[in-house]
Amino acid sequence: MMNWKKMALAGTLAATAAVLLIGCGSQPKQAAQTKLPEKIVIGLDDNFPPMGFRDNAGNLIGFDIDLANEAGKRLGTKVEFKPIDWDSKEAALKSKKVDMLWNGLTITEKRKENIAFSKPYMNNKQILVVRSDSQVQTPADLAGKVLGTQEGSSSVDALDKNADFKKSLKDVKMYGDFVAALMDLEVGRIDGVLIDSVVGRYNIEKKPDKFRILEGSMGDEEFGVGMRKEDTMLCDKLNETLKAMSADGTMAKLSDKWFKSDITIKVN
Repeated sequence: MMNWKKMALAGTLAATAAVLLIGCGSQPKQAAQTKLPEKIVIGLDDNFPPMGFRDNAGNLIGFDIDLANEAGKRLGTKVEFKPIDWDSKEAALKSKKVDMLWNGLTITEKRKENIAFSKPYMNNKQILVVRSDSQVQTPADLAGKVLGTQEGSSSVDALDKNADFKKSLKDVKMYGDFVAALMDLEVGRIDGVLIDSVVGRYNIEKKPDKFRILEGSMGDEEFGVGMRKEDTMLCDKLNETLKAMSADGTMAKLSDKWFKSDITIKVN
């Protein structure tokens, strides 16, 4: 009788354990890729010159646009660009509205928690831009003044890391894109802009009499391409392609086109 009870109890425990195991595994793991997609949809901020923006005719142009198009050709895959709300970029990737985030995307530890990154292909810095006629000469001179930056950008992270500087400001105004922030800076609505160096320098070249860059940097960064973590084949193939474009001079050529110099990183 005791043996029967022990057997029944053991059976009950085994069944309970099985149920618990099924419950813990009720969220199935994403299946790994077995082949590349026929089309890759790339999410971007279409007002982020010179990485990705629209010309006067409304066509998407820029360094990352050229780089992504060339990568698509080498991968044998069609490429489609889809403007998205950059502040919700990770959600757009996770929900499969897009397959990649390729638009001057800074590699950060926080972002690595949710998305996979390609190998870095370009250096970037966080710089402070003021009007040419501003009395501001150093970051400390912005104390008590209003700073602008782009919402959802790595500039926000850089600002948070420089806590004392942020605390010294009167206010931080968030914009949908850096171009809008620079427009407000030009007309005097704000006193400075914290911005990606690649974007800031490009815009300053367009209006050298309007803006000036303060010495130093608020942070050094690297750009990479963002993908879903389960898209391992796509990530591996893209890394191989970026390495080839770095080695054969394609990246350097595109950089010269958009930046007048080679600011890319050698992809190994």
